[in-house]
Amino acid sequence: MSLADLPKVELHLHLEGAAPPGFIRGLARERNVDIEGLFDERGQYRFEGFTGFLKAYDAATTALTSPADHARLLRVVLESSAEQGVIYTELFLSPDLCGGADLAAWRDYVAAFTEVAEEMSGDIACRGIVTCIRHLGPERAKRTALCAAETMGGFVTGLGLAGDERIGAAKDFAWAFDLGREAGLGLTAHAGEFDGPASVGETLRDLGVSRIGHGVRAIEDLALVDDLAERGVVLECCPGANIALGLYPGWRRHPVGELYRRGVRVTLSTDDPAFFRTGMAREYERLHDAFDWDEGVFRDMARTALSAAFCDEATRARLMKRLEDA
Repeated sequence: MSLADLPKVELHLHLEGAAPPGFIRGLARERNVDIEGLFDERGQYRFEGFTGFLKAYDAATTALTSPADHARLLRVVLESSAEQGVIYTELFLSPDLCGGADLAAWRDYVAAFTEVAEEMSGDIACRGIVTCIRHLGPERAKRTALCAAETMGGFVTGLGLAGDERIGAAKDFAWAFDLGREAGLGLTAHAGEFDGPASVGETLRDLGVSRIGHGVRAIEDLALVDDLAERGVVLECCPGANIALGLYPGWRRHPVGELYRRGVRVTLSTDDPAFFRTGMAREYERLHDAFDWDEGVFRDMARTALSAAFCDEATRARLMKRLEDA
């Protein structure tokens, strides 16, 4: 079986970050939203560095103005993922970008997402991680957590923290994550990408998450790496995204290989593939080239991802069988 045909499991995918430039451009024209400056001469997203990326991401979301728009996007994203062999994906979704963190409006978005997810479930299963945006502050995060808790079940199964990791501290968002925990949501948070290795330990301690988004800079503290391996913490690694943003100079220099070798529970995802011009099939190919990983390594990572997924046990068992039977 070729790498392209291997069943894949993705835990770290931002819905708007997976929006093809052509989709956003077309939608903007339909809505009379002027964002032409967002694209380069080849029609790709234009940005420079992490701060520029965050601004470009926000600009792209202005074209999405309704639950119907987001539902259209979800269908496009799931179709693309399924074509690359993804059998399960978890999507970061923010009420701040879907109705201004208003609970009644968010319910309408969840209904739209759920309808698409159910229609696509024969090809690809998916769940939503309601995501607090760090640079909007902890008070706003409380509203997001409430949206997550009030719509939990079915499609919504997790609570996350994303945005600019360089702003604030993990403990600032403890109230929101306590609410998510009490509601029974799976918990994950971005850390250890642009904010250094110490934030990984702080996020685990202060937010009580079971997974860390990125976490790759843990490699700078080998005692932390050993602790992650011993505790079985899952890292949602996104090598292509880290390289595109200049965190590492190339695939062979990315620490995902060393983290895996040292026993950390590593998974693979694409983060914001439309911005970083990647996809799960490309990640597999480049990592195979960089580290000579064979089918067994990628299957192991897919099993790790599925075991850590924020889904019900019946779905996990069904997909694990699909993974093993392939």
